[in-house]
Amino acid sequence: MELILKQDVQNLGFKDDVVSVKPGYGRNFLIPQGFASLATPSAKKVLAENLKQKAHKEAKVVDDAKKLAEALKALDIKITSKAGGEKLFGSVTNIDIAAALEKAGQPIDRKFITSGVVKRTGKYSASIRLHRDVIIDLAYEIVAEQ
Repeated sequence: MELILKQDVQNLGFKDDVVSVKPGYGRNFLIPQGFASLATPSAKKVLAENLKQKAHKEAKVVDDAKKLAEALKALDIKITSKAGGEKLFGSVTNIDIAAALEKAGQPIDRKFITSGVVKRTGKYSASIRLHRDVIIDLAYEIVAEQ
């Protein structure tokens, strides 16, 4: 079953992508939730026309995302957490990284940050998706609270 995505769906595709999914997933989840619509021949033609019109606007968005990526790479992110030796009491997740970026003046939504659950102090890396074409690796450090 071919569908046109109306918004980004994690692990499936981005807005305005034509994706092929199993019929049950499309009929029972994506279409009722408003995430997608059927990819009929006329809908594909409308989508192609809309994508042509968005092409030059998209270049500006990608340029802004690249500028933000450079600003993020220049940041030195340190997250303090309570720890016993090297082991943390709790863990550091995407929420903590998003909060540290917010404190540094670069607010990024936590759903665009991908890092595992970290339970020890040290240096780590998180992947941040600013745009479908702009994905950066952000280095951060977890230090023990004094």
